[in-house]
Amino acid sequence: MNMNAVGIDVSKGKSMVAILRSYGEIISKPFEVKHTVSGIRSLIEQIQSIDGESRIVMEHTGRYYEPLVRELSKADLFVSAINPKLIKDFGDNSLRKVKSDKADAVKIARYTLDSWTELRQYSLMDEIRNQLKTMNRQFDFYMKHKTAMKNNLISILDQTYPGANTYFDSPAREDGSQKWVDFSATYWHVDCVRKLSLNAFIDHYQKWCKRRKYNFSRSKAVEIYEASKELVSILPKDDLTKLIIKQAVEQLNTASQTVEQLRTMMNEAASK
Repeated sequence: MNMNAVGIDVSKGKSMVAILRSYGEIISKPFEVKHTVSGIRSLIEQIQSIDGESRIVMEHTGRYYEPLVRELSKADLFVSAINPKLIKDFGDNSLRKVKSDKADAVKIARYTLDSWTELRQYSLMDEIRNQLKTMNRQFDFYMKHKTAMKNNLISILDQTYPGANTYFDSPAREDGSQKWVDFSATYWHVDCVRKLSLNAFIDHYQKWCKRRKYNFSRSKAVEIYEASKELVSILPKDDLTKLIIKQAVEQLNTASQTVEQLRTMMNEAASK
């Protein structure tokens, strides 16, 4: 049975392909393939038309290889994405010293023949791993965004209701919402509290807790009310200030929701 080694040197948007047979017989001189539907389909058809068993190897460098390895795998071809160091250490170590895509593709094909029985086929686990990597990058991005939005809201509250972010230490809910943020959306200015009588505020706060499904504590309500008397606000209690706070709250809530959604998705993917 013929052994057909397909070496692919991947770069952004395109790849160089070399196809060798046992003992280094060249089936096809190195040729370029664009990472488009038609380009990948043409490569698949060419590989499928070769007599014998074909195995495809490419380096998992960055993310450029992902569309290629996925489509080749979906076509039921044996494809393996390997650590670039394995190619670098193979043979005469010429790969990447003098950069030549054609020479690199040939070297990868030779590695394929030499490591034929040790090659591991790309699988669903690899795909899930790629998904997790992508989600983790997104998670890190939105965590940073959430932190920035949190700091932004606190900075504005320091001008309208100093310390409002410190009244509650309840953990975030599954949807990412937090009690202090919801409190700030309703009581966005210290005058929203101290302009009421104590009993009026306690009643209003109790109804707010019930509506938002938070635990109500009369002593906490009294504590918040008494503290409000000593606070100094910088921005006035008007529609413009209210709009600024509302926007900051919405931005933080959106970031928090995204973080929790990604966390759930990552846990589900990891469980597979």
